[in-house]
Amino acid sequence: MKRETTRGGVKRTVVYEGRVFTVVKERAALPNGMRATLEIVRHRGSVVLIPQPRRQQVILIRQFRYVLNRWIWELPAGTLEAGERPDRAARRECEEETGLRPTRIRKLGGYYPTPGFCDEHMTFYLCTGLVRPARPAQGDDDEHIEPRTFTLAQAWSLVRSGDVVDMKTVLGLAMLERRVPIARG
Repeated sequence: MKRETTRGGVKRTVVYEGRVFTVVKERAALPNGMRATLEIVRHRGSVVLIPQPRRQQVILIRQFRYVLNRWIWELPAGTLEAGERPDRAARRECEEETGLRPTRIRKLGGYYPTPGFCDEHMTFYLCTGLVRPARPAQGDDDEHIEPRTFTLAQAWSLVRSGDVVDMKTVLGLAMLERRVPIARG
C-alpha cells in the first residue's frame, strides 16, 4: 500500500489508508532547522455532542470500546464523512447515537486531542430542543449504543468512579459547566 509523494520539500509516504484515518510518514524540516521523519495520523475530523434534554441534564451513551476491552460511558461523537460540514455531522450523529434530533445546535469550540501524532480536530456542539424523529436513524453496524439521561452531578460521579475514561467527555462536561473557556478553534 505504500505510496510516496513529495510536495513543498516534504517527502510523504502513505503507510496505511483506512475508512477513518490515514497513517503517513513525512520527512519534514522542523522550525529549528533539523529534519525529522514523523509518523502522523491524518483524520477528517470529528464532532462531539453534548445533548442536553433539560438544564442540568446530559445524555451519555454506554458503548463497548474494543481497544480498551470494556464498556464505558461517554458523550456521543462521530467522524465527519468526506466533505461533510461539522454542523451537519453534529445533527446526524446526535440522531444516530441518541435517537433524538436536535432542533438547536450551538458550536462550543474545537480542540486537538492528540496533536503529537494526529491532526484530528474535535468540534464540540451543544444539542438542545431534542425531539424524537418520525423514523429512527440507522446507526453504524459496528456500534452497540445505550443512551441514558443523567444529571450533571451523576455524570461527574461516573468520571470519579472510572466509568467515564475518555478526555472528550470530561472536557465536554467541563465546557457545559463553563469550567473551560469556549475555544475559537
